[in-house]
Formats: sequence, structure tokens, C-alpha cells
Amino acid sequence: MEEYFSKIIAAIGEDVTREGLVDTPKRAAKAFKFLNNGYEKNLEEVLNGAIFEADTEDMVIVKDIELYSLCEHHLLPFVGKCHIAYLPDGHVLGLSKLARIVDMYARRLQIQERLTKQIADAVDEAIGAKGVAVVIEAKHMCMMMRGVEKQNSVMTTSVMTGIFRKDMSTRTEFLNLINRPS
Repeated sequence: MEEYFSKIIAAIGEDVTREGLVDTPKRAAKAFKFLNNGYEKNLEEVLNGAIFEADTEDMVIVKDIELYSLCEHHLLPFVGKCHIAYLPDGHVLGLSKLARIVDMYARRLQIQERLTKQIADAVDEAIGAKGVAVVIEAKHMCMMMRGVEKQNSVMTTSVMTGIFRKDMSTRTEFLNLINRPS
């Protein structure tokens, strides 16, 4: 990967032997591997057995989970926050596991629409919830730094499954709770 970064830097007209750039291909390769380390993870490893029996049927919400991803179309970052809710059906997830699920899928080349669905599907697969709701709000550098250059645009995507899709009052409760100030 270092060799390719060196070629990319040279292709834009830079001198890869310049003092400030000598180690850049190595650093860029290391950073790119880190930013895409989600490919090295799977759901079972991320959950690490942190699924617990629980007799609660009330909504579980974790909001404002920060996320960082790379747009698969331009390899530019998009950053934002993810809100996840589920209605347990006998099992709950360890709290940190929701954030780890977000990271696992965000740390892959992505589009926000797919990322939102992957997170919802993973939570559902893990615990078989009565319903899962995921909302992601993110700013995309491919839209801010190039192209239309719109600095204040925020993309919002949502996936609702089970009771969140079927029952408007459950969906409304979730949306109201994630829109309340923290």
C-alpha cells in the first residue's frame, strides 16, 4: 500500500523525496488500514458474549454515538452520530457493544444508507429484538470539500424494523427521545 500512496503523491506533482513527504506513504498506509479496520472484525467477535437475559420490555436507547467513515465513492471522510434503539425480547446487549457495532461497520468503505441498515440488522441478529431503530446524521466531506461545496448540509438516514416500523407511537417516542437535548 505504501508504494501506491507514493505513486499517488507523485501523480499530483509532489516530490516524494521531499523531507516532509519521505515517510508519508508509510503513515498514509497505516492510517488507511486503521480507518478501514472494520473488515478485520465480525459480529461474534465484537459482541464477545455480552448478550444478557433480561425481562425488561422497555425501549433501550443509546444516542450520539460518534462515527467516522470513508465514502466509498471518493474515499473522503463522513462524520456524524448514530442513535440506536431496540425493544428487547428476552435479551439485552452490553452497552458498549452498540458503539462497537457502529465502529465495525463505519470502519469500512461505506455509503450512509448501507451503514444504517447494517447496524440495524446486526442488533436484530444479535438479540432478536421486537424492533430496532437506527438514525444516522452525518456530514460528508465529498459534498463539503469538493463538488457542490455545501458546508452545512447534513444527511440523515433511518432504518426501522419490527415494532418501530409498525407502531407509529413507538417510532414517535424514539424520535422524540433522540431529539431531546442531552
